[in-house]
Amino acid sequence: METKEKIVAGVAEASGEVVIKIKGLCKSFGDNQVLKGFNMELRKGENLVVMGKSGSGKSVMIKCLVGLMSPDSGYVEVLGKDINNLDQIALDELRSDIGFLFQGSALYDSMTVRENLEFPMRRHRKKFEGITDTLPLVREALENVGLAHTMDLMPSELSGGMKRRVALARAIILKPKLILYDEPTSGLDPITSKEIIELMRSIQKKYGTSALIITHDVDCARVISERMILLVDGTNYAEGTYAELVTSQDPNVNAFFKK
Repeated sequence: METKEKIVAGVAEASGEVVIKIKGLCKSFGDNQVLKGFNMELRKGENLVVMGKSGSGKSVMIKCLVGLMSPDSGYVEVLGKDINNLDQIALDELRSDIGFLFQGSALYDSMTVRENLEFPMRRHRKKFEGITDTLPLVREALENVGLAHTMDLMPSELSGGMKRRVALARAIILKPKLILYDEPTSGLDPITSKEIIELMRSIQKKYGTSALIITHDVDCARVISERMILLVDGTNYAEGTYAELVTSQDPNVNAFFKK
């Protein structure tokens, strides 16, 4: 039987600068222990997929990662910064280097597409100090996702796939070093899902970003991941490439890939 240790060993020789480091992350809510010593490393330029069942702690992990939630214990380092030791100013500055594609896109309904993209630029004024005309940056971000013509439209005028593309444009307008994708293909038809995945790959190639992708979509994981972590019982139960994990005989691992 293939063991967790053997799977992890399959990627141990990979090298590169670490942009996210999580060690021994624990988080409980009352008697519900969600994370039980979760460990993870994301390397520069890598696409890392984290898969787990609903309620397994994926969202809690991300919230701890960006400082929206404090862990009970454990170490979280992002782009060389210890998240738990940053004040609000330093945390906001760090977040300007992180793009976030929210599940369901999370566009502001009362804003045009252009205004949605300008919002993070206003939020992180320091990064865009000296830039008075935001139009070229908005146009570039929209061109990268093939939606330059939607600049003056409202979110209600967009299809689900177009909303996801605009949300992706908003995530990259900060020129982030790191992008967090939360269920990037959820609710989309197979053709649109494939288009979003291709956009994610082209953005990684163009900007050299590192990406952490939370997904239930096995096909997305197969295409986009260079490495995967399976979150089971609050821990990084198994790690490896898609090819390594999909052939595992461990029933807990195999359950993720059954159709």
